Amino acid sequence: MTTPVHPATRIGHVHLKVADLDRAIGFYSGVLGFEVQQYYGDQAAFLSAGGYHHHIGLNTWESRGATPPPPGHTGLYHTAFLYADRPALADALARVVAAGIPLDGAADHGVSEAIYLRDPDGNGVELYRDRPEAEWPRDAEGKLAMVNRPLDLRALLSEAPGGHETVSKALP
Repeated sequence: MTTPVHPATRIGHVHLKVADLDRAIGFYSGVLGFEVQQYYGDQAAFLSAGGYHHHIGLNTWESRGATPPPPGHTGLYHTAFLYADRPALADALARVVAAGIPLDGAADHGVSEAIYLRDPDGNGVELYRDRPEAEWPRDAEGKLAMVNRPLDLRALLSEAPGGHETVSKALP
């Protein structure tokens, strides 16, 4: 057995190959609200939350005009963006619904609440918030017991800053 990685280790950023840089920026910045920190010519851009150098890298170096990989192949399942709390996740949901982007699903995992969708290049995206560890479901032996229950999206939207009654009507 090897020594575990230091517990403060985190995933710092994701770098995606995209077909159309402007379209990808329109999704990650225009819809989700990440800010462009830097362009690398007309082939790449780096976006973040809170002024960090980058949480998301987007490039067309090997993929300009390309199509998404076909289903059933290996590759990235999804990129997950962790929101600070339930109102922040609700705001993210409101942005996605207002932009007319279809959802692939939504789930309450006990440890977290998650919304699943696709970016314009077909990459999976998870928008989620963690529950406090003290609220995580445990079995009789105290081991983690994650679940996969439906997430009430209308209830979540009701917690979005500024209210989103008209947006909630767009939900299935």
